[in-house]
Amino acid sequence: MEAPPTDWKSFLSSDNDGNAKIKTEYIFEKTRTLQVCEKESGDSTNVQPANGKPNKKNKARGQNKNRPRRPLELNSEKLCPSKVTGTCMFGEKCKYMHNIEDYMKIKPTDIGDKCHAYRTHGKCNYGFTCRYGGDHIEKNENEYINQTNNEKELQNPMPVITNSLPRELQVGLRKRKVNFDRTVEALKCIEQHHAKRKKGEVILTPNENARVDHQTDIKSSVTTGPILDTDVISLRKCEKKTIDFRNKLYLAPLTTCGNLPFRVMCKQMGADITCGEMALATNLLQGQTSEWALIKRHPCEDIFGVQLCGAFPDTMSRCAELLNKNCDVDFIDINMGCPIDLIYHKGAGSALMRRTNKLFDVVTGMTSVLDIPLTCKLRTGIESKKNIAHNILPLLRDSGVSLATLHGRSREARYTRIADWSYVSECAKVASPMPLFGNGDILSHHDYYSALEHTDVSGIMIARGALIKPWIFTEIKEQRDWDISSTERLDIIQKFANEGLLHWGSDTRGVETTRRFLLEWLSFLHRYIPVGILETVPQRINERPPYYVGRNDLETLFASPNSNDWIKISEMVLGRIPDNFSFLPKHKANSYK
Repeated sequence: MEAPPTDWKSFLSSDNDGNAKIKTEYIFEKTRTLQVCEKESGDSTNVQPANGKPNKKNKARGQNKNRPRRPLELNSEKLCPSKVTGTCMFGEKCKYMHNIEDYMKIKPTDIGDKCHAYRTHGKCNYGFTCRYGGDHIEKNENEYINQTNNEKELQNPMPVITNSLPRELQVGLRKRKVNFDRTVEALKCIEQHHAKRKKGEVILTPNENARVDHQTDIKSSVTTGPILDTDVISLRKCEKKTIDFRNKLYLAPLTTCGNLPFRVMCKQMGADITCGEMALATNLLQGQTSEWALIKRHPCEDIFGVQLCGAFPDTMSRCAELLNKNCDVDFIDINMGCPIDLIYHKGAGSALMRRTNKLFDVVTGMTSVLDIPLTCKLRTGIESKKNIAHNILPLLRDSGVSLATLHGRSREARYTRIADWSYVSECAKVASPMPLFGNGDILSHHDYYSALEHTDVSGIMIARGALIKPWIFTEIKEQRDWDISSTERLDIIQKFANEGLLHWGSDTRGVETTRRFLLEWLSFLHRYIPVGILETVPQRINERPPYYVGRNDLETLFASPNSNDWIKISEMVLGRIPDNFSFLPKHKANSYK
């Protein structure tokens, strides 16, 4: 095995042919093209035409929007939730079953004989509907009983998930009865700034404006006695919470895959900062339950943030005030880097980078209503050859942003080009003293420490690297190349499944929801190449591996790019798939060089 090169730039740029170097004894000799595998997996968007020339119109990027979305087919006869939670609210009008004995006769067979919730916390909240119910359901004199272990329940109670949407708040949002007093005041100040701009008056940033107002107050007043701190430093009405972000491992907000079970798993492996999936501000303000599910927080997430996406200062400020009042959040992040067309054409995501006046209003409004830090995540620019982040970062710094994260690619580049870390380092100098985190192509502890040592960033955000190998946080903290075995990787997948069953439920619907998100994650996880197979360490994120055979059958199965093999892996931890089940990943992870 070759030693890793000493030049740090070799980790952050690519000058080879884009293929990973694997030991010859593991390379799969039978010739198979990538197009055949993609055809087997049901993804026909990546298949080249017969003439051999790629079709630019059919180039695979973004999302598989035409993927099959078969609704989950459950039994027509379902047990009423009141048999688990309490009294039925609908009485005789309820369409669900209330006879537990009749339900147990038609209930699907159990997946396994050990319920993770019951074995860990002494209680399963899904009771008779649990697909592992044989572990805690007993029949006693023609009566079924859902057992609980009181001793274990006291020792290790169920984790309390926060940031759920209360019914009263949901009704208030839909009837528009929620007060946004601080947002109204902030929007009035923004309108006054616009009026001054039209008159040609000089517009100062909030920090500069506060200093000028304070100096004016001092000159217009007569002071006697000793000088106090309040005479020199203008105090805010409420002191904002501060967070020391520097040199912490930051798990990026990952759409679809950055769910709560995945974040919990990454926390167990060493992540310091976690952030929820991108949430649309308008959907949160409308009280959509599915959108509020994206901001739920696990007790183990000690530094947790919510990423908001929006295009207008009124909706973003109202949403920030709503979360500030009703949710347990340490910071709020503005999404300024999303490249998806649906978001971009609405003026949100990376489109905010070309709408600097609107961006200034968004940041000003949100900082005015928040008592917690405000952060931003952005890209180098819209077009690949026109970097504009260095012009935006000073604006964010002067507007009160506590932290900015720069992804070293433009919107046009998406994920198919190498991240420009030299430009990230330049931007870190421009943004100072505001801390700037770098993001892009970090897949090993070599990449991480080289970027910290040879650039001016204050920390690193890890995104796809965590999806490909979640144990990267352990590698970074222990500074080693972990040659993880296939059984250890299967144990990690089992941990994710267990957390998913706790979060989404261990009934039929919860099991299939867990399976769907597991398969989405496996569409990235298969790209990992074991350290013992590599000829040159470390693995590079944009290098495509040749077809290879692992050191055992399980390791070979993990390396398969075929979605049918991912389904086989899911069956190892979640049981047999339903009839007529099919899967195609939401995102096209074809970001090789």
